[in-house]
Amino acid sequence: MGQVRQIVLARRPVGIPAVEDFRLVETAMPELGEGELLVRMRVGSVDPAIRGFLDDRPSYIEPVAIDAPIKGMSLGEVIASRNPDYPEGTLVRAFATWSDHYVLSAESWGIEKVRPEPGTDLHHYMGALGPVGLTAWVGLFTIGEAKPGETIVVSAAAGATGSTVGQIAKAKGCKVVGLVGSAEKAQVISDLGFDAAIDYRATPDIAAEIAKAAPEGVDVFFDNVGGETLESVLPLMRLHGRVAVCGMIGQYNDADHPFGVKTLWQLVVNRIKMQGFITFDHPEVLAQAQAELDAWVAEGKLRPLANLRDGFETLPQAFVDLMSGRTIGKTLVRI
Repeated sequence: MGQVRQIVLARRPVGIPAVEDFRLVETAMPELGEGELLVRMRVGSVDPAIRGFLDDRPSYIEPVAIDAPIKGMSLGEVIASRNPDYPEGTLVRAFATWSDHYVLSAESWGIEKVRPEPGTDLHHYMGALGPVGLTAWVGLFTIGEAKPGETIVVSAAAGATGSTVGQIAKAKGCKVVGLVGSAEKAQVISDLGFDAAIDYRATPDIAAEIAKAAPEGVDVFFDNVGGETLESVLPLMRLHGRVAVCGMIGQYNDADHPFGVKTLWQLVVNRIKMQGFITFDHPEVLAQAQAELDAWVAEGKLRPLANLRDGFETLPQAFVDLMSGRTIGKTLVRI
């Protein structure tokens, strides 16, 4: 049946990943067991969370072994099936591997069928209309309990999830302040309708800038960064504020030396709820989330930001660029 191309872990990254940490290999096409599907990758997702899987330390996903394929979200087409619920030609997204062909089952983590709307590019179903959008929705509304009229602060606001959070918060009638790392990124989120854009690299006191933009305080902090940013925002939270912890990209490249947040007492002072989350722990809301995301895109209230690459072999460089802070929007590789 031919060969499968895979991107495997050649060595564990130290700090920011390098392309030399990965290797392209070929292996035999797998055979299907009862109930399994053979899927051809169509769109590969490049996410900061993958960095955590590359270190030999406990996480919510078992670390990637040396010489094993990288793990990540993928959208693909079923090309052979031993499961009548997933016939050939079905489009599915799931947590899989960086392989141009891979095997799934109905029990695979996060697996769901994708039914693209006519005229909508397939890659958006791995971005704002897929895991990115669902993560933004769950974090903002299920964990953050954001309500119309409230003030939302989002870190890494020009990234895949952050740019989506800001737009859907605006769609729900919230005020949104975005934290970014360059003037270019600040302009991007301003163009998306954020009420304020703060370039943390351009100010010596990020807390003072947030306080100016949100003098009434912060109701919900959607945090993708952690560390010093989290430390700065906590004292600005309002009574009964909520912090949705989506990620901590600020320490992914140096997890051995995490930043010690010194303002956690604010959780008690203002009775703040702070909670980490994984999107697929909340299956009961995903249908509603998908319906609202689809509607917001159709209405022009949600403009997906995509940083597109082409070719399976470009996955490592795309990931290195992402973890170096050189990307805007959702990084995706079309196969």
